[in-house]
Amino acid sequence: MNAIIKQSINKGITYQEYKNIVTELINDNSNSGTEKSQDLADYTKLNQRRMKRWDKTLKITEEATAKIKAFNKSVTFLIITESWCGDAAHVLPILDRIASLNANINTKIVFRDINLELMDMFLTNGGRAIAKVIIIENETEEVLNTFGPRPSEATKLVNDYKDAHGKLTPEFKEDLQQWYNKDKGQNIIEDFVEIFKEIELVV
Repeated sequence: MNAIIKQSINKGITYQEYKNIVTELINDNSNSGTEKSQDLADYTKLNQRRMKRWDKTLKITEEATAKIKAFNKSVTFLIITESWCGDAAHVLPILDRIASLNANINTKIVFRDINLELMDMFLTNGGRAIAKVIIIENETEEVLNTFGPRPSEATKLVNDYKDAHGKLTPEFKEDLQQWYNKDKGQNIIEDFVEIFKEIELVV
């Protein structure tokens, strides 16, 4: 397990490098991953706009900033994603900003479809759901926690809707994007502050 994680970290890319790849894909009217389609290429283009918006507008409260800066474990966020993933477009900019506040946090991004051995170690309810964040202690290479594919409040919305309707509809997926827009990244920040607290209590 450690060998796969270490290999993934070593070949992982930064958020800026990821954005550069997304731009290249858009220029080619394409998308990452093994499945290529116009829909996925269009989602890639939409996700670039989402990431740019969060890069410009995300605000982290002074209280949350203080808690993020106080986190004293040296960790890597190993993030599994694809360019077409709508949830990832909301999550990645916020994780990059969190990492920018604390020198102990390193961020590496890998693509799911070419890293299935890694992905299959971190399934969600048996599925290859992304974005998936694996939080690894740098010194011991131990997996301390995971996050994803969505923040806690969005996960509850999805689960409740599936329980009531059996599957997610296009209308619900649009509602979910509206939820992300209204939340402005705060639930993701809250989740990671809580994860940091859990890590510090255990290790």
